[in-house]
Amino acid sequence: MFSVLELFKLGGAFMWPLLLFSVATVAISLERAIYLFYHNLVIDDLEIQVTEFVEKRDYKGACEYLSGLTDKRMGARVFLALVKNSGTGASFSEHRAEKSAETEALNCINSLENGFNFLTALGSLSPLTGFLGTVSGMIGAFRSIAEATEVNAQIVANGIYEALITTVFGLIIAIIAMIAHSVFSHIVDKFSSRMEGACSGIIAKLAIQNENKS
Repeated sequence: MFSVLELFKLGGAFMWPLLLFSVATVAISLERAIYLFYHNLVIDDLEIQVTEFVEKRDYKGACEYLSGLTDKRMGARVFLALVKNSGTGASFSEHRAEKSAETEALNCINSLENGFNFLTALGSLSPLTGFLGTVSGMIGAFRSIAEATEVNAQIVANGIYEALITTVFGLIIAIIAMIAHSVFSHIVDKFSSRMEGACSGIIAKLAIQNENKS
């Protein structure tokens, strides 16, 4: 049974870029996981609290409540932008409220998706680099056959090792990168969808209040 170091040596020169890709994949995945966990994306409790403030017409209280949560809650940033910029009474603007929430939500989503493109790139480059190592290994194996006066399995073993090992490592890295990207994208998409629905509900309540006041 080979150790990881022995496999690395048998994989040849293309194991070095694969090592770099593996470190980058793990680092980006961990960083994004910590970032998403730190910025709590649950918005149900925020929606309930903001709705209560709106029903009481306590918009200042809503802004104060949300302002204290913006560092760790992405949803609080969006709700704060909505309430703060929608206006009240005669100055209420449904379009302005929607635009403010949409702009802040887009900023939050861009922040959450930072690094996703790198995971996609690593998921594509890793298997290609592995296949390049495969081609290199097979070239080495056929060269050994061409130079040998008597052919046996041991002559081509190193080339075949290089070919298979780089392919395996490249595919493993790609699988990890794509799984991480898919999981993180699902979390962000769920947040975006839930946020859109919650904002629509609050904007509707603000609009009804404005009509009643008029």
